[in-house]
Amino acid sequence: MTSAPTDTALFAVDDVSVRFGGVVALEDVSLAVAPHSVHGVIGPNGAGKTTLFNVCCGFVQPDQGVLRLRGSAIRDLRPHRLAGLGIARTLQGVGLFRGLTVAENVMVGADRHHRAGFLAGLFALRRSARDERALHERAMTALAELGAERYADRLPGSLPYPVQKRVALARALVAEPELLLLDEPASGLGADEMAELSTLLRGLAERMAVVLVEHHMDLVMEVCDRITVLDFGRVVADGSPDVVRDDPAVVSAYLGEEA
Repeated sequence: MTSAPTDTALFAVDDVSVRFGGVVALEDVSLAVAPHSVHGVIGPNGAGKTTLFNVCCGFVQPDQGVLRLRGSAIRDLRPHRLAGLGIARTLQGVGLFRGLTVAENVMVGADRHHRAGFLAGLFALRRSARDERALHERAMTALAELGAERYADRLPGSLPYPVQKRVALARALVAEPELLLLDEPASGLGADEMAELSTLLRGLAERMAVVLVEHHMDLVMEVCDRITVLDFGRVVADGSPDVVRDDPAVVSAYLGEEA
């Protein structure tokens, strides 16, 4: 089993291990995400996918191993540092601010591009009208890309769940990241919406690298350039969709699971 070359990777996880008490959640896990690619992470329930995603987002600090961005080690990664590193992420839940409109939620994601910023404005700090207009325009462009611009003035709680997921994705995309981390973006979507997501993900790879943690195997096999398979916290396969699909270790890992 070989992985993508780490010297050409935009983002890499090198020999990461995580333990919760006496439980080993991840053991010597490595993966390398090439620029402008969609890299899938799959595995049966309890394989360690969520823990790996949380490590990549800075929610969980590894007991050993290192994360690398553009070849340089990332020390003490925390969620609030992601935007400054050119990384954006969505979570399994939409995580939208219920008291803000759809447009305002997306404007929060664009905040790193502006000196006075939208968050500063929420606390009545000085912000130029020009910055305000620019933030709003960026938010509307991101919403339009996802076909959600008509909901700009609505509150998230008034919208169907699939639309809320579009808004959450727009908030990540408006930051124009180099790396987008997606955790179960297809959950709660119907067949038509899944097809739209597939097309969107392939288009995003022209602008950024995408790490996709997902349990919908058809989606993963269709959109990913490379797939890393976890089982019991270890990497059991890594390669192209065709290679992974026929790997005996993957078949064994998914025995009794929907594959």
